[in-house]
Amino acid sequence: MEQYISEQFRVTFKPMANSGAVIAGERYRISFLTSRLVRLEYEENGCFENHASQAFWYREQEVPTLKIKETEDIIEASTEHLRLRYVKNQPFSGDTLSIELKYSCKIWRYGTEEGQNLKGTARTLDEVNGMLQLEKGLMSRDGYVIIDDSKSLVFNESGWLQPRTASGVDCYFFGYGTDFKGCLKDYAKVSGKTPLIPRFALGNWWSRYWRYSDEELLQLMTRFETEEIPLSVCIIDMDWHQVAIDPKYGSGWTGYSWNRDLFKNPTQFLKQLHDKKLKTSLNLHPADGIRGHEDCYKDVAEFMGVNVEEEQAVQFDISSPKFMKAYFDKVHQPMEADGVDFWWIDWQQGQNSSMKGLDPLFFLNHLHYLDLGRNQSKRGFTFSRWPGLGGHRYPIGFSGDTIVTWESLQYQPYFTATAANVGYGWWSHDIGGHMQGLDDSELYARWVQYGVFSPINRLHTSSGIFNRREPWKHSHEAFKTAKQYLNLRHQLVPYLYSMAWRNEQEGLPLVTPLYYDHPHEQKAYDYKNEYYFGSELLVAPHLTKRSNVTNRSYTEVWLPSGEYFNFFTGEPYKGNNIYPMYGKLEEMPVFAKAGAIIPLAKHDDNSIENPAKMDILIFGKGQNSFNLYEDDGESREYEQGAYAMTTFAVDAKGNDLTFKILPVAGDVSVLPTQREYCLKFRGVSQEADIVVKINDEIIKAEASYDKVTSTLSVELPNYSYTDVVEVFITSEDLYGYHHDVNEAIIELVQDSTIPMTDKQKFEPYFYGILDENLTINERMIRTLAMPIHEEVKQAVLSILLKAKMDDEK
Repeated sequence: MEQYISEQFRVTFKPMANSGAVIAGERYRISFLTSRLVRLEYEENGCFENHASQAFWYREQEVPTLKIKETEDIIEASTEHLRLRYVKNQPFSGDTLSIELKYSCKIWRYGTEEGQNLKGTARTLDEVNGMLQLEKGLMSRDGYVIIDDSKSLVFNESGWLQPRTASGVDCYFFGYGTDFKGCLKDYAKVSGKTPLIPRFALGNWWSRYWRYSDEELLQLMTRFETEEIPLSVCIIDMDWHQVAIDPKYGSGWTGYSWNRDLFKNPTQFLKQLHDKKLKTSLNLHPADGIRGHEDCYKDVAEFMGVNVEEEQAVQFDISSPKFMKAYFDKVHQPMEADGVDFWWIDWQQGQNSSMKGLDPLFFLNHLHYLDLGRNQSKRGFTFSRWPGLGGHRYPIGFSGDTIVTWESLQYQPYFTATAANVGYGWWSHDIGGHMQGLDDSELYARWVQYGVFSPINRLHTSSGIFNRREPWKHSHEAFKTAKQYLNLRHQLVPYLYSMAWRNEQEGLPLVTPLYYDHPHEQKAYDYKNEYYFGSELLVAPHLTKRSNVTNRSYTEVWLPSGEYFNFFTGEPYKGNNIYPMYGKLEEMPVFAKAGAIIPLAKHDDNSIENPAKMDILIFGKGQNSFNLYEDDGESREYEQGAYAMTTFAVDAKGNDLTFKILPVAGDVSVLPTQREYCLKFRGVSQEADIVVKINDEIIKAEASYDKVTSTLSVELPNYSYTDVVEVFITSEDLYGYHHDVNEAIIELVQDSTIPMTDKQKFEPYFYGILDENLTINERMIRTLAMPIHEEVKQAVLSILLKAKMDDEK
């Protein structure tokens, strides 16, 4: 069957560790893949597994510095980080095999499971309402993790999966202590990189399980344009194909033939979507194979040698190279030629196949990824559920059909961030939830906010005329909020794409838990719904329904050590503090680190390409640089160096801030012919002196100030990619942010649902809380004494407490 394995599936693996990293005997083999990652094998017959497994492809790594002491019975091997002791040729046990973590003095003995594993992810959130059990991750607060790879399949020399011949112990010891980022970086070296996803995947996706016609779907896409809400992807769920088929063929769940009653000319329809700058995907349920009613049946059946006259079904067989060649060459590739951009693999038919131990989901993801990227013009890309370790190589993840509840929303930030612990960084959730539950405009708006600050933002819902994901079908308040954030998502694409590049290069996902950067802070583990969103931002979304009293959502936010700014308003915050955050529907707690640089696109349509106009958000009070990564967004030419890198740098000390743009490095042909930059210095005062230099010459630049966001904007004229740009800003009080405490209290009380007699207690002549002649401490004491609703009291105190902290800077 080897002749049916197409060239794109013949991956070049490097499964054998360098001989200098291996200690082997008659029944054991110990391979130091890095100074902290060890493969441990024991085989009674001495026949070890030398093929790449599903998770571990590249065991050939640089040999770490290794010191070995050996006696007749004992081996001791040390690296910079670990010390291993083994009783030679004895079965692995707690008495015969141990590894010490040198810097923590912790000792692992074989058979001991780590007790504080930080978890990984799960196959799906199908029908989950809230939490579920997660699989083991690669990191633990014990300092080590053991991954048992003994039962996985392996790839043969032709790149096809097969059962392993070895039957003994094959496990991996990850001894990274609290260096969580180092663990992911080494795992990516040994398992394979997370590939760079296409740029279009980072925009807003539309998806709905609905029996759309071509006209209806095009009208909907036009409505999004009319409402000035950008999209980059339009998913077509299963009703694109014939569903109501003759019962003799079985169920209509699987299908490959367009429903011509709904889509009269599919090729023309797909072109119309492309003309609107939209990519598209079709939903697949491939389990029932290719049956007699399909347009492609005759070609597939003749190739497979089944009886065409009797319409004998061609059974789905993921383990068969011959069937999979027909599956791709005769079914999928012709549809891609007609305009299908990628496939939504909606596999729900279990974990068994004709090959013992082969989960169809894993191999579907693997083969679809390689087939779509079979030439340089397109990148490999899937949209499917998590298949287990190694699944990070096949983005993007479809997390399944969740219940529409606050509990489902509340679980997703933790679930998404924790998936980083197995290197799986590109989860796509059903934003708004999939089914059942409660259709609620407030919940919808909060879910959209989270979606914008999640890896992939895909609006989706189940069928039913009352299921609403179109923003304009919700309350006016929710519509305005959703529109604001969906536009922000497309503005963020340059930042997100640079983080996708970081993910490929460093193994670090876009969304990571706080403990990656603060491993010794207990709060980094306790505040599970907070996460870093790339290198510059920290997000703590509102996940609860608004109080009926304050009409605000409440979120308690912990900010780690350092200084931060509210991303939207520029308000400064001191780190190593806990803040009670009360938010109106349009508000979301997003924080930029001091020194953060965020590149934003300025488009007025569905465009996702490298923008000709950009805003660069700069948050002072720190030193930092940011590399803006750009390529053609879709092909694999970047692998040959066809990409450009623009470095921005900020250096803010005291009341002086310097910002630089360095000449673009790399291939500028991937960039627009010209580019306009507007530099937005957020969180600075209005009274500031500005000097702009291009190539050491002072130039005149237009400046403006926005009080609402505390933003000083500087327009760069006549910018060229070879220029060195320098902006110097200075002031006697550069970060003189003024928070109007009285205005904030009045707005809060005004919005609260409490008796008017209680609101009147805030009048200056009553308790005097609005009296600016009083100190903040005096106003706090008077607030504590007020006989008003406790929720309002606590919300007012949070405003005063923040003002007090600002005064103490």
